[in-house]
Amino acid sequence: MSKYLSAFTPDKEALAELGKQVRERLQDDPSVYQIAEGKAEVYAVGDFLSEEECELLMDMVDDTARPSTLFEETYREDYRTSYSGDLKRTESVAMMIDRRIADLLGIDVSWGERAQGQRYHPGQQYKGHWDWFSTDSGYWETEKKRGGQRSWTAMAYLNNVEEGGETEFTELGISIEPQQGALLIWNNAHPDGTPNKNTIHAAKPVEKGVKYVVTKWFRVGPWI
Repeated sequence: MSKYLSAFTPDKEALAELGKQVRERLQDDPSVYQIAEGKAEVYAVGDFLSEEECELLMDMVDDTARPSTLFEETYREDYRTSYSGDLKRTESVAMMIDRRIADLLGIDVSWGERAQGQRYHPGQQYKGHWDWFSTDSGYWETEKKRGGQRSWTAMAYLNNVEEGGETEFTELGISIEPQQGALLIWNNAHPDGTPNKNTIHAAKPVEKGVKYVVTKWFRVGPWI
């Protein structure tokens, strides 16, 4: 991204400030370890959720899962083939994961989108993508009024997968195997607040078994 374009990036200052706050909080937390730095900021927490909590969340995913959709419909039919659904915020276990992730990052819980559960069967995947919004797309006019740009992503693995299903950051050379209860966290922006293309990531196809995850995206203001 050129300096000219980056100067006009929507929410740039807010992304930079929030990135700094969360970065410092995570680096001061002994339960958090950093997987990648420099090109992108990726962190993880082991045993973030208990086995019992994971079981409850998997049941919620099964109750809400429908064929996954995309913000933009220009992708190939096989681009995202999982099942997904927003967890009901009134359920105590959904409220728990919302609050626990928000507390870990130090972000107001109201800035988080509704947690989304995802389920992948053998052969299902989500090809390389970014979580931040393309501001020249048709949907941005709506999303900028609903809390603005996505800042941080947190994704919890709910089960171990027999084979496949890794989360692969293709530009970082990192592939993360699902581990029940672990939480993966990354900053979708550079420290200066511009969108970070190095955060492109993919859910690799499940080869054996079923994969369950819950993903939480945070904005730069209250999500409405």
